[in-house]
Amino acid sequence: MKYMIASDIHGSAHWCALLKARFEAEKPQKLLLLGDLLYHGARNALPDGYSTLETAKILNSMKEHILCVRGNCDSEVDALVLEFPVAADYAVLPAAGRTLVLTHGHKAYGVLADGDVLVNGHFHVPAFERRAGYVYVNCGSVSIPKENSPHSYLMLEDGTLTWKNVETGVPFRTEHLF
Repeated sequence: MKYMIASDIHGSAHWCALLKARFEAEKPQKLLLLGDLLYHGARNALPDGYSTLETAKILNSMKEHILCVRGNCDSEVDALVLEFPVAADYAVLPAAGRTLVLTHGHKAYGVLADGDVLVNGHFHVPAFERRAGYVYVNCGSVSIPKENSPHSYLMLEDGTLTWKNVETGVPFRTEHLF
């Protein structure tokens, strides 16, 4: 399967629209969203094109492709405008011969087994680390990247992870799970 993984849209209709354009160009089976969809949070400046309702409209247009976990800026009230579930703290998904444990990243969960891949957002910095017993992956941030990283999303296909620039679609890092 081919997955697009993204996090930390933070209500930016501008960056969400670009993510949707990348989704349409990449044609993955699923868009795995790792939280912080509509609100910018108290520690972040407003991102470009901040509009929670427009962001929700864009995401709702892709609802049949979305699997989403809740971030620290997501709340129960989001269910009033989003047409897909956003309540789970984490999800477990088989992919590329591994088990992906998807979470936003602001809470720790003891669900990892040997060989699993922990995938999160929250920190807004793309990352890949082989740790004791598992692989840690961060997809970066769609709208508020940090540490001079680009606005990014992640593609997973055939055990290969490719981080791409949301604006251009150009890859800037590739790693292999195997």
